[in-house]
Amino acid sequence: MRAPERGALPLQLAATLGRTYGRVTETVQGLSDADFDRPTRCEGMPVGPLLVHLLYDAERALMAFASPATAVPDRDFVTYWLDSPPGTEGDDQFVRTVASAYRKPAALVQHWRELSEAAVRAATAGLVDKGRRVETQGHVLRATDFVATLVLEATVHHLDLIVELPNALEPDPEGLQVAARTLDGLFGPEAWDVIGWDTTTYVLKATGRLPLDEDDRDMLGPHADRLPLLG
Repeated sequence: MRAPERGALPLQLAATLGRTYGRVTETVQGLSDADFDRPTRCEGMPVGPLLVHLLYDAERALMAFASPATAVPDRDFVTYWLDSPPGTEGDDQFVRTVASAYRKPAALVQHWRELSEAAVRAATAGLVDKGRRVETQGHVLRATDFVATLVLEATVHHLDLIVELPNALEPDPEGLQVAARTLDGLFGPEAWDVIGWDTTTYVLKATGRLPLDEDDRDMLGPHADRLPLLG
């Protein structure tokens, strides 16, 4: 069995980002204070610190759209992640410290809501110009490619957030497709064409959130050792 067909990136990527961020907001806004200390799939990073990590990603989006670039893009939505190999995020202690500085988790949620909604508005305006380029983390990307990286980050971390949150919302389906399309690009057709996982399982296993079992390794053959593709 082969993985489901995945086409090009969505035409309305800003709307995809809005739904992706919106589902994170819906997930965290009803949590109890104790829930923010629940573990996630990111080792050493409970729900609260992981939301801070996402908050800084939304802030980075605002900075990028305020920093238009004229240089030729040197990364796209796939190759952007080549600079982020598994296990290199390295900001666990920082985000834990920031999360603890919020007087109440509700204040963190409000800050996340305001920043994420502003980032979506910036993306909506920024994508009007089809040729727009932005600079972020030392690279230049087309605005569409940049927004796709934001969608992947939020989608994967949404899956991280909800592992110990019963009845939580699943990520936006189109956001999952963007994440899978990105992983396809990193993995290459020779590898992903043999995958029989559903899309969510693909994202979780290709990013190391779920371990590979014996059947997975039989399915992937020599490609199994290339996982995880992202941390």
